[in-house]
Amino acid sequence: MAYHIRGVSSSYHDLFGAQQYQKILVSDTGALEGRGGEFIMNVLEQQIKDYVRGGLSLFWQRQLMFLGATVIVGIFLDLKIALICYFLCLVAEFIDLHVSKQVLRWDGQDVQQAERFLRLLTLSSILSASTVSLYVVLVSRQEGQIVHFAPLFFLFSAALFAAMNNHQLPGVLFVRLVIYGSAFIYIPARDLVIARPAIGSDLWMQFATVLFVLYFIVDCSRIFLKFYRNGLVQIDNLRSERDRAETAYKMQSQFVSVVSHELRTPLTSIKGALGLLVNGALGKLPEKAQNITEIAHKNSNRLALLIDDLLDLQKLEAGKMVFRMDRVDLAELVKEAAASVECMARTMNVTIHCHGTDQPIFVKGDHHRLTQVIVNVLANAIKFSNKGGVVDIRLEMTNSKARVSITDYGIGIPDDARERVFGKFMQVDSSDQRKTGGTGLGLNISRQIIEAHGGSIDYVSKLGEGTTFFIELDLYSDND
Repeated sequence: MAYHIRGVSSSYHDLFGAQQYQKILVSDTGALEGRGGEFIMNVLEQQIKDYVRGGLSLFWQRQLMFLGATVIVGIFLDLKIALICYFLCLVAEFIDLHVSKQVLRWDGQDVQQAERFLRLLTLSSILSASTVSLYVVLVSRQEGQIVHFAPLFFLFSAALFAAMNNHQLPGVLFVRLVIYGSAFIYIPARDLVIARPAIGSDLWMQFATVLFVLYFIVDCSRIFLKFYRNGLVQIDNLRSERDRAETAYKMQSQFVSVVSHELRTPLTSIKGALGLLVNGALGKLPEKAQNITEIAHKNSNRLALLIDDLLDLQKLEAGKMVFRMDRVDLAELVKEAAASVECMARTMNVTIHCHGTDQPIFVKGDHHRLTQVIVNVLANAIKFSNKGGVVDIRLEMTNSKARVSITDYGIGIPDDARERVFGKFMQVDSSDQRKTGGTGLGLNISRQIIEAHGGSIDYVSKLGEGTTFFIELDLYSDND
């Protein structure tokens, strides 16, 4: 097989066939552009490197096969032939190994380099296959006009080995099979020409068997080649889907980020103006106007919370959230978080009790982000508590870890709601009649923040009896 200026396209055409070649090259608009050339180059790189990696992984297996054949031939037939052919096999292996190491260092971008590697690998395969075939032919000639079990079995093993392990490069496989096939036919055909036996003799039986074996090897090669090229197409389809998903995700993240930032500035002004109206700074409003203004102010606060959560989520998923890690007293942090939601608790007629916060417990973390997490969980506990209920916060140390447990005695969480609890834009009660508001992002953001600290967050719950969320973090070490 010739690899010339159109070597990349030739290789792809041989591997996949004309129909698939045209299917991949022609883009959605019908032009030979874009993904076609890039795909072919990717396929060629994959072919060459798969071939080389497969060859290197079987390097010592091949050496044992050559050595075993040399020992058998040297003992039972001719030591000189065995040693000469073994030396030639080693030379071919050395050349193949040298080329393989160059291929592994190749970045896969240079078309001319790809064609050069194809030529070198084809030449090394010609040398290797010719050496094995010469070996086998010389052994068969030493045996005379008999049924050549040993040399033909050696040749069959080499051809089957090629069919199983050289299908990544159809050109190389074709060259090997042509050389092995020629030797296969030459050995029994030579005996038939010299001995001229009767049609029912063992030599004719040997010739017919060789033809059958050749068909078997070619069919095996076709099957392995089919599986390999189907695998390449599937891999490329997966890559394309991944690229499309990544592109869509980036566009979504950019959209969320831009919209959130653009909304934040005018929303700040709206919130400020509504706050002044609600507090009576601009004069007393009529009762109906006061009610409407309070509703608008409340919804503007919810919208501000949603924007903040969206920005945090976008930063976390893009890996751009900055954590200022330091030694943090978790006891003080828990008390601060409880104080920050005290107003909300009073509004809901819920009492917060702190336990275990009289002694400092130090962890390594970002004070602001850990406070955000505990406030999120506390706010949820308050929202889902019964009127006049209690929320317990417990801080304790367990096995070199600090644990914050936040327990409410409210409605609880259904057993089938675990995925929704930590999901994005998810709420346990997502109906229009739900009693509690929220963005559905707080616990998802909290989990990502805690995991970024190397900790964990989870919960246990019993429907109708309440829920306990617990957060675990590593204790601070002097080595941190």
